[in-house]
Amino acid sequence: MKKTDEMRAEYRREDLGKGVRGKHHEAFKKGSNLVLLTPELAKIFPTNEAVNSALESLVGIARSAVTKKRHASGTTVKRSVANAR
Repeated sequence: MKKTDEMRAEYRREDLGKGVRGKHHEAFKKGSNLVLLTPELAKIFPTNEAVNSALESLVGIARSAVTKKRHASGTTVKRSVANAR
């Protein structure tokens, strides 16, 4: 495939509108963590809210399991849930 600095014929510069420098800079500075889901998981978790809710529940369950294990044995157990919060 040959690279070129020209746009394809089906694209017209005037259709693209006027560019705004730094339009998304503030959002980028805040940071984000993009994770790609498999198609099967994307059907189950269709929105970022659904994914976040499921992960927060999982962290809660993991923390609860660590706390119960610590109490049952009477000794301190190193947390494997890397102090998520």
